[in-house]
Amino acid sequence: MTERILANGTFDLLHPGHLHYLEESAALGEELIVVIARDSRAREKKNTLLFDEQQRRDLVAALEPVDRAILGSNDSIFDTVKKVDPSIITLGYDQDFEKASLEDALDDRGFDTEVIRISEGPTFSSSQLKDRL
Repeated sequence: MTERILANGTFDLLHPGHLHYLEESAALGEELIVVIARDSRAREKKNTLLFDEQQRRDLVAALEPVDRAILGSNDSIFDTVKKVDPSIITLGYDQDFEKASLEDALDDRGFDTEVIRISEGPTFSSSQLKDRL
C-alpha cells in the first residue's frame, strides 16, 4: 500500500514556511496530496484572499514536493479524508487543529490515520507578508 500523506491549508501567499511544511510532509511517505481550503471556508479565518481557490490550487500543484493538489470539501474535512484515504495527515506548526482532538475524531469515524505536526521552519505567515506589502 502506498504511504499517502495529506497536508492542508489555505496557501494564499506562498512563502518559505509553506515550502518547509510541504517538504517535511512529503518526506513522510510516497505520495503527497495537498488539500486547498475552499474560498468560503478560508474567508471564515482570513479577512482577505489575494488568490481564489483555483489559483491557489494551481500554485501549490506546481511545487516539486506535491504529487497532487485538490480543493477541499465545503462541508467537512472528513469528506476529503474519506476520498483521499491517507496514512498520515500533517499539520503545520501554527495550524489551529488540536492534534489529539483530530486523532480522536478520526478514530471515532473509523479512520486508521496518523496525525503528525510538522516542526516549525522559517517563521513566515501570509498575514505578516500581506501587512508588509
